[in-house]
Amino acid sequence: MDTEKKGICLWWSRKWGKFAGNHPKMAKLLYQLFYFWVFSMSVTVFQYLMFTFLPYLMGEKLAATEFMWPQIPVDIVGYSYKWNILGYDIARNAAGEVVIGGGLGYFLSYEIGSFLAQCINFPLQRNITFKSHGNILYQAIWYLIAWVLISLFCNGINGLWLPIAQAYFSPAVYNLLVTFITGGVSMVIYFFVYKIIFPEERA
Repeated sequence: MDTEKKGICLWWSRKWGKFAGNHPKMAKLLYQLFYFWVFSMSVTVFQYLMFTFLPYLMGEKLAATEFMWPQIPVDIVGYSYKWNILGYDIARNAAGEVVIGGGLGYFLSYEIGSFLAQCINFPLQRNITFKSHGNILYQAIWYLIAWVLISLFCNGINGLWLPIAQAYFSPAVYNLLVTFITGGVSMVIYFFVYKIIFPEERA
């Protein structure tokens, strides 16, 4: 079995080496896309775990604390709620009792989980995917700015549908939706951000 695996690896190495030799720019882009996707999906799983379990550590008191801005009234398919860029409405069960998964506790969990995920993602993408040797302080500052702007954008998207989802789905389900929607949108934006802050190295 080991001999078979080595044979497959050797075959792939030769094929990839030949392809990279004939199409260096395409090979480099495919390499970047592959590792970008692998690392992005890994931190997406990390974010889901944070979105799901961290609100319980925040406690019911923060879950029952309202924190929302700008609270613009919205009426969609007969369901009225307030749209927000920052914060989430308090989640309640059918009996009207506060449940974990909304309010200030969920907002803090979302931001902390997203920030920690990017703290993991940044060095992986910089050092492995794009093999950048640029000024790390400069890159980190622009990455932080990009994270803030992308987070606000994703928060605005989540603010449109999450209040409705909270009324019909359990936290585990809508956390999954939040993770994939946020992850999918941010992945597309982040790739182009990386291409800017991690420029191509000149030979």
